[in-house]
Amino acid sequence: MPARVKEILARCREENVHFLRLQFIDIDGIIKNVEVPQSQFEKALDGQIMFDGSSIEGFTRIEESDMLLVPDLDTFGVFPWETDHGRVGRLICDIMNPDGTPFAGCPRSALRRVVERAKKMGYTMMAGPEAEFFLFQRNGEGEPIPSTHDTGGYFDLSPRDRGEEARRDITLVLEYMGFEVEAAHHEVAPGQHEIDFKYADAITTADNIVTFRFVVKKVALAHGLHATFMPKPLAGINGSGMHTHQSLFTTDGENAFWDPKAQWELSTVARGYIGGLLHHARAFVAVTNPLVNSYKRLVPGYEAPVNVAWSEKNRSPMVRVPARRGIGTRCEVRVPDPSCNPYLALTVMMAAGLDGLEKGMDCGEPVNRNIFEMSQREKRRLKIVQLPANLEEALDFLEKDAVLKEALGEHIFTHFLHNKRQEWADYIQVIHHWERERYLDRY
Repeated sequence: MPARVKEILARCREENVHFLRLQFIDIDGIIKNVEVPQSQFEKALDGQIMFDGSSIEGFTRIEESDMLLVPDLDTFGVFPWETDHGRVGRLICDIMNPDGTPFAGCPRSALRRVVERAKKMGYTMMAGPEAEFFLFQRNGEGEPIPSTHDTGGYFDLSPRDRGEEARRDITLVLEYMGFEVEAAHHEVAPGQHEIDFKYADAITTADNIVTFRFVVKKVALAHGLHATFMPKPLAGINGSGMHTHQSLFTTDGENAFWDPKAQWELSTVARGYIGGLLHHARAFVAVTNPLVNSYKRLVPGYEAPVNVAWSEKNRSPMVRVPARRGIGTRCEVRVPDPSCNPYLALTVMMAAGLDGLEKGMDCGEPVNRNIFEMSQREKRRLKIVQLPANLEEALDFLEKDAVLKEALGEHIFTHFLHNKRQEWADYIQVIHHWERERYLDRY
C-alpha cells in the first residue's frame, strides 16, 4: 500500500471520517460527487470506483457509460462539520475510461494538458482568483429570493454589512480545508462579498475555486441565506466577477513576467502572453463567461470590462497589470465571472497566452485613459475592439478559434458549443417582462 494512502486512511481514523466524497466537475462547471462508506475507502483511493458517465451532461453516450473516478491524493481534505454519522472527507478526481486512459471529456485533464504544454516551454502558470458572490435571503419555504439582506457597500462593516458573520464562518472553513485566506470584505453592491485566497499553480487554483464555491453555498445555507455566483442577479448594480491574476514562473522559481530593465518592467514573455490574451479574448469569453446572464454584467457603467485592451494603471480595459513588480509581477484578466468552469476557463486563458508567446505576439502600448469615456472614433484609432455583446456572439468567435479548440479537445469543444447553443436558443424563445412592459401597449 502506498505511503500516501496509508496517511489518508490514518487521518480518516483519527478524525472520525465515515464517508468519502469523490468529487469531479462536469463540462458546464457543476460539481458532482460519488460518496463511499468507510468499507470502500481503500478501493476508492486505488481509483477503482466506477460511475455512470451517461448521466452527466456532456460526458458519454449510453452505450459507453462506465467511467472511473481516479482521485488526486494531494487533494484530500476533511470538512470541519460533524454529524451523528461522523465526518466527511473529500478527494478531487480525474475521470478515466475503464481501461485507465484519460477521458477526453474531463475538464481537469484538459487543464493538465495545457499545463504540460507550458512545462515543456519551461514555465509553470500561477493563478490567483478574486471570486465575488451575493448572499440573498430565503422565503418561508426555504427558497432563495433575489432580495439582499444588507445595505452595505465597498469595505463596509456592520450594521450595514449583515453578511460578516457568514463571511467569517466561510473563512474559518476554508482555513480548516488548508486555504491561505488573504482578505475577506464586503463588495460594491448590497449583499455582495469577496474572499481572496493565495495564488497557486493552475490546477490547484481550479481545485480551490471548486472547493470555495461549495463551502460558500454550504455555510450560507447554515446561516439561512442563499449564496449565488450568478454573474448579474440584480439590475442596476454591479455584477459578480472573478478577476484572475496570472503569471508564468521558470523552473528555477523566477517570475518570467518581470524584467527590471524593460519598459514598464515587463518582459517579452509578459508582453507575448498578454498579446495572446488580447488576440483570443473575444473567443475565450464564451468559456470564461459562459451564461446568457454573463453578458448582462459585461456592459458599460458597472466596472466590468467591455473593451479588448490592457493597462498598467486603470481598470477599464479587460487586462490590467497591477503595480507590484519583482516576484509579484502579473496580469489581471478582469473579464471572467464565477459561474465558469474554472478548469476550462484557465485552460483557454493559458492556451491563449502561450499562443501569444509561441507566435511572438506583442501587447502593444497600454491604454491608460478611461476607455469608458472614449468615443467610438477614438477607440477605432487605438484599434480597441469590444468584447461580444451576448453569448451567441461569443460562441461564434469560439467556434472559429483553432487554438482554443485544440486546447479544449474535440470532445469538450463540441459538447460545450452544443450545450451553450441550446442555452441561447432556450433564452431567445422566452418573452420577458421587459418586452411586455415596453411593447404590449405601445404596439
